Amino acid sequence: MKISVAKEIEVCERRVALIPDTVARLVKQGCEVCVESGAGERSFFSDRLYEEAGATIVTDTDKLWGEADILLKVSPPGERDGKPEIDSLKEGSILISFLNPLGNPQLAQQLAERKVSAISMEMIPRTTRAQSMDALSSQASLAGYKSVLIAAAALPKYFPMLTTAAGTIAPAKVFIMGAGVAGLQAIATARRLGSVVEAFDIRPAVKEEVQSLGAKFLEVKLDEETATAGGYAKEISEESKRRTQEAVAQRVANADVVITTAQVPGRKAPLLVTEEMVAQMKPGTVIVDLAAEQGGNCACTEPGKDIVKDGVTIIGPINLPSSMPVHASQLYAKNLTSLMKLLVKDNALELNFDDDIVDAACVTHGGEIRSERVKQALETLAVK
Repeated sequence: MKISVAKEIEVCERRVALIPDTVARLVKQGCEVCVESGAGERSFFSDRLYEEAGATIVTDTDKLWGEADILLKVSPPGERDGKPEIDSLKEGSILISFLNPLGNPQLAQQLAERKVSAISMEMIPRTTRAQSMDALSSQASLAGYKSVLIAAAALPKYFPMLTTAAGTIAPAKVFIMGAGVAGLQAIATARRLGSVVEAFDIRPAVKEEVQSLGAKFLEVKLDEETATAGGYAKEISEESKRRTQEAVAQRVANADVVITTAQVPGRKAPLLVTEEMVAQMKPGTVIVDLAAEQGGNCACTEPGKDIVKDGVTIIGPINLPSSMPVHASQLYAKNLTSLMKLLVKDNALELNFDDDIVDAACVTHGGEIRSERVKQALETLAVK
């Protein structure tokens, strides 16, 4: 069984799929692990550390991809030297990575044509049994933490309340929109820094989690289901969006910091903060939009840029987990090794589609797209 770890080629991607500690565990289990030279450099894991863990360092990229039984990545495959990376994969191999199959179903089609079994980390079901494999959650936690640090650095005020000889400084008011994993980590971090925190989510079920972290919960009653069977927020009607915006407008206007985290898999991020809301905010306030890559929760967001509008700083970070590559890679590597326990039995590949995790996450196999959601996304794209 040969497991290969590819070097990420995107400029903004600093993570690596496996770290030396997880390589050592796989080697002890009898797996042959090959790591592309320099794969861990931007995560501060040298080739020497991988070799000491038992990995073979490979400099020939085509050989690494072409001989892999399982190819591990972080970001979706792209083009290297003008050639699609997936062209180097052998028929019957398994690719495990973030693949964005709902946002980029063409890649799934290409992988099916290559007869590659593609497992998308975004499609891991949100169940208790799959928690250790849930890479979306592990990486979202990092993004939520870092978003508060970015906001604190940009805010021209203290976060905590301070009593000084020159007078008392009131704590910053932080309003967090979206109480998923990223939002909850942002709440916890903002509270640790001493701010007053209020949070909003269309899912009423998260109220207790928000309050357990010491934040107030803004509840808006909507006349429709707001969560998927897996617990994620779902697309809501235009009327519900209007009522939501009306409810949060006053909180946005009063906040010193607004952090938005609302995303819907495979769809444009919902608009939560309009231009009118931004115009009502106080000069010097800060918005950090974690949905920037999906179009943004704020109407003024520009992905990858910091802009100032009406005195408000709007930050649209891209790939925040990659800005903390050591722990991001550590957590992602743990997610991958937990998943591979389902795929490798007695040092042999075994795709058991009776297993709900394998069935949900494997989007292509045997030359076909297995996921109905990905098929629908492809059909929608073809109609457009």
